[in-house]
Amino acid sequence: MTILLYEHPLSPYAQKCKIALAEKNVAFELRMPVAIGTGQPDEAFLDANPRGEVPALIEGDVRLFDSTIILEYIEDRWPTPPLLPATPFARAQARMIEEVMDTQYEAVTWGMGEVGWFKRAEGEKADALKARAKAQLDGLHEWLTRQLGTGTWFNGQSFGWADLSVIPYLNGAASFGMGPEASSPLGQWQKRANSRPSVTACNDGIRAIQGAMVDVAAAVKARLFKREYRDHRLEWMMRSGGADIVTSGMADGTIRFSNELR
Repeated sequence: MTILLYEHPLSPYAQKCKIALAEKNVAFELRMPVAIGTGQPDEAFLDANPRGEVPALIEGDVRLFDSTIILEYIEDRWPTPPLLPATPFARAQARMIEEVMDTQYEAVTWGMGEVGWFKRAEGEKADALKARAKAQLDGLHEWLTRQLGTGTWFNGQSFGWADLSVIPYLNGAASFGMGPEASSPLGQWQKRANSRPSVTACNDGIRAIQGAMVDVAAAVKARLFKREYRDHRLEWMMRSGGADIVTSGMADGTIRFSNELR
């Protein structure tokens, strides 16, 4: 049965699911929603995820959204090789790391996308937001280093759930010049993770679409593109000095929120 995953190559949430499927040697097809970010309807995609967010997974009659829920399904549906560690505490730690990355870490790198790609702030305003982001990421890298300890992988003896939950975000930070030092334990872990074929495939997908990102700032200014503000993203922008970015984006119609379910 065909596994279809709706994604965007730059979405760390979608990358988590792609890595999980690849690590379990499950064949799957990828599809980007039609005109993602423009607000135009893609009925097949919205049938799978009425919130209008990637990723969404389809397998036969199965329709799932939310990356963590999809990971849980993948782990239950294809239990070998396991991605979660064996002990209850280690499994809880893996989920804890995922939660931090999905919320606190993602909010910072997403905010840097607003500044770097979408040019919602420039000059001194952009510099101030970048400085805040750098300080926040440095703190998160210290926390991650403590979670890694002296191990090879966050997941323990083998690459797994916790690792695939970290690597998309660290690579995103690195693209803005804010990743961990290459010689640090965390930087060395990042190098090991990036050498895995499952992660390499994600990185290839990112490189393939980078050229299309050149004009996204112009699309926002022309009100052709809307960025979704989820809860943690909104919190980051408000607490980091970007309240005016939020209000002006809402006034311009270039900021959207997730779809209301009906």
